[in-house]
Amino acid sequence: MALAAALLLPLSTPAVAAARPGAASARRLPAAAPPCPNVPAPSTRPPQPPPPPGPADRAVGGAALDTSGLVVPPVATVPPAVAATSWVVADLDTGAVLGACGPHEYAVPASVQKLLLAATMLPRLDPNREVTVTAGDVAIEPGSSAVGLAEGGHYRIETIWLGLLLKSGNEAANALARLGGGPDGLAGGVRAMNAEAHRLGARQTHAVTPSGLDGPGQFTSAYDLALIARACFAEPAFRRYTATRTAQVPAQPALREKAFQIQNDNMLLDHYPGAIGGKTGFTDLARHTYVGAAERGGRRLEVTLLGAEVTTQRGWQQGAALLDWGFGLPRDAAVGRLVEPGELDRATPPATGAASALAGHADLRGGAPAPGYRPGAGLSVAVGAVLVAGGAVLLARRRRHAAAVAASTAVVVREGELPEVD
Repeated sequence: MALAAALLLPLSTPAVAAARPGAASARRLPAAAPPCPNVPAPSTRPPQPPPPPGPADRAVGGAALDTSGLVVPPVATVPPAVAATSWVVADLDTGAVLGACGPHEYAVPASVQKLLLAATMLPRLDPNREVTVTAGDVAIEPGSSAVGLAEGGHYRIETIWLGLLLKSGNEAANALARLGGGPDGLAGGVRAMNAEAHRLGARQTHAVTPSGLDGPGQFTSAYDLALIARACFAEPAFRRYTATRTAQVPAQPALREKAFQIQNDNMLLDHYPGAIGGKTGFTDLARHTYVGAAERGGRRLEVTLLGAEVTTQRGWQQGAALLDWGFGLPRDAAVGRLVEPGELDRATPPATGAASALAGHADLRGGAPAPGYRPGAGLSVAVGAVLVAGGAVLLARRRRHAAAVAASTAVVVREGELPEVD
């Protein structure tokens, strides 16, 4: 009888709202929160459909991120309605995901793919080394973005990086992938990019071209892009390059090529206080893609968005609106987190489904518990009873309890599956 009474004791519920300063006064989302915006694109479907996403890949970063709709903290105001099929706002320093729209939905990257190239090759290439641009480097799609590097020209690798990140030069991407790809050249560079995506935990990313020009089977997600951008901003050289407003491409006297200046295409740098860099992208297939980052009040936030249309706002303006929304949230607000490089390779899958990262119980595929989480709170009596009596009844109660905690700590608006970006 005593054991039965212990098994039926109510489980305590963590005071999640009380743990967040200011949560009581913040406006919560209305019951009918906006779904992820989906502006139809006028182009065709991707040349190859994405692979079916595995449940484990969609839960990377926290169970609350496994949604095709909107997920925001309970304390959040309604995020701005941007014309993108998916987006993520995250903290560059802590890795907290502040909010997202379809974070693990497949999309096509366009030139934000160049961030994966940067994350892969920056540690491999000496910026002071002078190299020669080849015919293969400049063999790019006619009309696509280019810096203006000349075949046979001699340039420092740092100049090529600036051409890649300021002007989104596709010939610069080919050169850097070739130079960092080892004996296999550009093909080896693309393989290295995919290996780096795997190491970072970007399991829904597959590169086919180093530049982001469309190719069959090339995909990413807003969450993966946030992982990749965070790795880039951890590199001092990247931070310097991406924040550069103008740069000089040197003359090539032997080729009768004059020196010329290039300007940064990322308008966030000129129009958003605290902007620290980012990357623009566009193809007919991908539509507008964007990554931007800014610092305010000692916080560094990043935004990634994919599949955007330019209706009333350009890509960088949509990113700026989401950054404003993120900076308006409390510092401890989150719906998940960005996994650390190599974490998923070290992780062992949890025995049971993970709750929301905000609940503090989320294993996140082997990741550390959320800050401030105290294991076993409110469960010690029940767990003890399970160990003594076998605990079948309590096991079911604990599962129901975990689900209730997850529901109380993140607002998830699930919509019907979004169509593939086209």
